[in-house]
Amino acid sequence: MFFEWQGQQPVTLRCIDKMTETRDSVSIKLAALNPALLFRFKPGQFINLGVEIDGRSEFRAYSISSMNDEDYLQLTIKRVDGGKVSNFILDSLLSGDTVQALPPAGDFNCIDHPPVQSHQGAKTLLISAGCGITPVFAMAKYWLQSAKSDVHITFLHVARSAADTIYYHQLESLHAIYPNFDLKLLLKNSAGTRHPQGRLNLDWLLELVPDVEQRTVYLCGPGQFMQDVQGYLAAVNFDMANFYQESFTPVIGQNSDLADEPVNVFVPDFDLSIEAQKGQPLVEVLENAGLPIIAACRSGICGSCKCKVETGSVTSTSQQTLTPQEIEQGYVLACSSLVESDLQVQLG
Repeated sequence: MFFEWQGQQPVTLRCIDKMTETRDSVSIKLAALNPALLFRFKPGQFINLGVEIDGRSEFRAYSISSMNDEDYLQLTIKRVDGGKVSNFILDSLLSGDTVQALPPAGDFNCIDHPPVQSHQGAKTLLISAGCGITPVFAMAKYWLQSAKSDVHITFLHVARSAADTIYYHQLESLHAIYPNFDLKLLLKNSAGTRHPQGRLNLDWLLELVPDVEQRTVYLCGPGQFMQDVQGYLAAVNFDMANFYQESFTPVIGQNSDLADEPVNVFVPDFDLSIEAQKGQPLVEVLENAGLPIIAACRSGICGSCKCKVETGSVTSTSQQTLTPQEIEQGYVLACSSLVESDLQVQLG
């Protein structure tokens, strides 16, 4: 039997294992309270994970690194400077603890965006750095373990050293076992490994993946890293129709040019009027008032903070998960919207 998610209502999962990956990252396995239930998702997707910190539920988005049809979901979390949820998970979450979770989501996946097929099969390039390795690792495992798959995978990951490479030994094993899995690690310190030492640039990309133009590219990593990679692809006239990327980098901040003008945000469901500043992120206004809004990715890609602006106006930088009908009805993503005037907002 498969696990049944409850729409956009959080469900309770239990941490059944916690494993050290590197000095600053761990993997956790989450199971249903009934451990016989199996999970399904699209490789590359994430879940919004909620934990209680100082009496308050905090949600963040983490990519899934396990396989479909297993009785657990595996997430890999890396320590982040100032990262409230990530650092709590590394330092305080224990096997046996419960967490809250929203259903798998995300357009960055290899089901909705399969690699381009040719008469020789499909050729992909998975590029990652840091914890960006998680979703592309899930994609690679899916292709390798699919009996019908004819995908050739070049897996290019950038890290400080072998010890700082998440899944290092698993990647080496896949490279040894599967002829269609070609591992390319580029390390700042490659001592004791067979891998080259350097910093990714266009020359390194072409040396490690000389047929990059023939591949479908899936990219995930820190914001600047991904911008750099896109620049390298543009330099070789790569067909960006065959390019997909994921990012949880925040996309919005307060507009300081507007921040001195007071506005009012009224939430009728809670009969609450909130004093705010013009140019302030809507999610910040709602969170500071203690309202139950979930803002997981904070990047305008997960949709967990969807709410309806019934009157007034906001400036939005992302509408990625909203349908045309929802946009017409006034729905916005609070994490990606700046308050422009007095508002009336409906949550949920």
